[in-house]
Amino acid sequence: MTETAGILLGKGDEPVYLNPRFANRHGLIAGATGTGKTVTLQVLAESFSRLGVPVFMADIKGDLTGISQPGKLNSKVEERLKVLGIKDHTFEAHPTVIWDLTGERGHPVRTTISEMGPLLLSRLLELNDTQEGILNIAFKLADDEGILLLDMKDLRSMLQYLGENASQFQNVYGTISSASIGAIQRRLLVLEQQGGEKFFGEPAINLMDFMRNDARGYGQVNILAADRLVNSPKLYSTFLLWMLSELFEMLPEVGDLDKPKLVFFFDEAHLLFTDAPKALVTKVEQVVKLIRSKGVGVYFITQTPLDIPESVLGQLGNRVQHALRAFTPRDQKAVKTAAETFRANPKLDTAQVIMEMGVGEALVSTLQDKGIPSIVQRTLIAPPRSQIGPVDDATWQSLLRSSPYAGRYDVMIDRESAHEVLQARAQQATLEAQVTSEQKATRRYEPNNKNDSMMDSLQDVGTAFAKNLARSVGSKLGQQIVRGILGSLFK
Repeated sequence: MTETAGILLGKGDEPVYLNPRFANRHGLIAGATGTGKTVTLQVLAESFSRLGVPVFMADIKGDLTGISQPGKLNSKVEERLKVLGIKDHTFEAHPTVIWDLTGERGHPVRTTISEMGPLLLSRLLELNDTQEGILNIAFKLADDEGILLLDMKDLRSMLQYLGENASQFQNVYGTISSASIGAIQRRLLVLEQQGGEKFFGEPAINLMDFMRNDARGYGQVNILAADRLVNSPKLYSTFLLWMLSELFEMLPEVGDLDKPKLVFFFDEAHLLFTDAPKALVTKVEQVVKLIRSKGVGVYFITQTPLDIPESVLGQLGNRVQHALRAFTPRDQKAVKTAAETFRANPKLDTAQVIMEMGVGEALVSTLQDKGIPSIVQRTLIAPPRSQIGPVDDATWQSLLRSSPYAGRYDVMIDRESAHEVLQARAQQATLEAQVTSEQKATRRYEPNNKNDSMMDSLQDVGTAFAKNLARSVGSKLGQQIVRGILGSLFK
């Protein structure tokens, strides 16, 4: 079987392949720290790239940029190739683009507040139910008035406007607590100090930029530099969930293809589900279940299957389980759970093998013809063709300079949006109040030149406000704002 028909993962009693036709049925790479998960991820990612499938990887440890450079033969690789009987192993680089939510170590990745939506933003801000309700009201008010919330100052202005006019909106949207608005504003301040202001704004990332092929037809390998981002786990996990939701809303239905259109690898997958409310887990389950019909495969990398909710775990058809150690009752449960998720092999005591495997070994089961899981095999994982480990700083900078997206997202722009609209509205209200006051003071006396001037100013502000509002309402979503399955904007 050649790589055009399958991805060679390694060899057990016989060669073990992953069939690209079923790669969109998702997968799991699990195992204890230091057992070889990163190398397995790299082997899969570069194999998808050679098949012309773009890949997105979150690089938590900072180890994956080596995929951009050809590997080198050494004694360990040579020995592994000999054991596996691989004679046509060629070292090569793969087209790589580095992204970073903060823009410090890669191309900036931004989205707008409107595109993130209230559900994911509530999780990011760790809001309680009451505060989440207020945030939903703020989004609903903005949607009803056709005003886009682009950056953090837009959301702060909308919340302030909601609080100052609470009595006006309560009959329509429900009770609006000033204490809850204050609490949300404080959470926004904390998020801003953690770098959130760099993530929310424009130009927003075009996710189609992840789905590119180079001149050879190799799929682009997108690496999210997340070694620092992992210190902000809520931002990291919320971004990944938002990206899945956006792709789900954006891509057309394609059914089962000969190979996926895009494959995601989510490292430290437990962060996606830690402290996640049940409603959010349910929606993530929906997205994971349905996004495969859009030709997208999702692979979770974590230590044990226990880190993944059962509702999601049951949808992961391709499994690679590296070694686990059973030192505690929870470890023992993890070993048992991992063993029970495989189709049994009468030649193996799966639970025992999980605790005995060395570095670079794994129990592997993939979907075969008709989507049936293969019998689990103890597998020696093949070595990657690219460099193992990170590139040096000079190579890193060279990748950024030669990227097809160099300069596209570097400079943040600030166009007219909710903040400007509400400022104009407040200015108009102030001028109206001043004019009314002037009119009452002058009563029926002769026309006041100052008052005439004030009326002219009011007219100018009203005209500017009307133009501003027209631009907002006539923005990229037109008159109506529609939200998708996770509350993000429906494209």
